[in-house]
Amino acid sequence: MDNAAYQKCQMVRDLAAQLNIELLFLPAYSPNLNLIERLWKFVKKKVLYSQYYATFDDFRKAITDCLRQTHTTHKQELDSLLTLNFQVFKQRDIVPI
Repeated sequence: MDNAAYQKCQMVRDLAAQLNIELLFLPAYSPNLNLIERLWKFVKKKVLYSQYYATFDDFRKAITDCLRQTHTTHKQELDSLLTLNFQVFKQRDIVPI
């Protein structure tokens, strides 16, 4: 989760605890860690770059089609892109140089 106030409010924390959900908050200014930002970057690469759409409906259809194919055509490519497999350093693990 990003650090939006509504995501850090007590109600969200209480509900997460009740449902046994661990909340992980992303560091500020780290869109590369946010899965939705990674997906949007992928969609832009597939649909927007070097593409011309004569109408807004064509543009919208291209985006919608790309998103609909995330679990089929684009699955293999997205499996490695949309993963939470990254290394976390705790403050005590950082050694000053």
